[in-house]
Amino acid sequence: MSGRQAEEQVARLLEERGYRILHRNFRAGRWEADIVAWKDGLYVFVEVKARGGRGFGSPGEAVTREKRRRLEAVARYFLAGKRGGNCRFDVALVSLGKAGVVEEVVILEDAFRPWD
Repeated sequence: MSGRQAEEQVARLLEERGYRILHRNFRAGRWEADIVAWKDGLYVFVEVKARGGRGFGSPGEAVTREKRRRLEAVARYFLAGKRGGNCRFDVALVSLGKAGVVEEVVILEDAFRPWD
């Protein structure tokens, strides 16, 4: 399974949970948010991380401080175009088994605080 396929699976799961997907791969300069959604009066910026096995670490370990800063920059750009709004940052962790089959998807809501 590719990163794009993992993003597609996460987007479907979010929609099933009542999120409205606004953008996929929203770009601000060189950086992007995998998914921008809307739920309960909040813009939700979702970083999708997929990993097969543990040789490369867990999916959550891939959301580094630098990655958080880049996602926050994308959010600032997006929100400026909307003239503000409240947001949160979620992380979707996709664990892949043999042949790239999804074993588990965990969505961490409010995974980190913006602009910490």
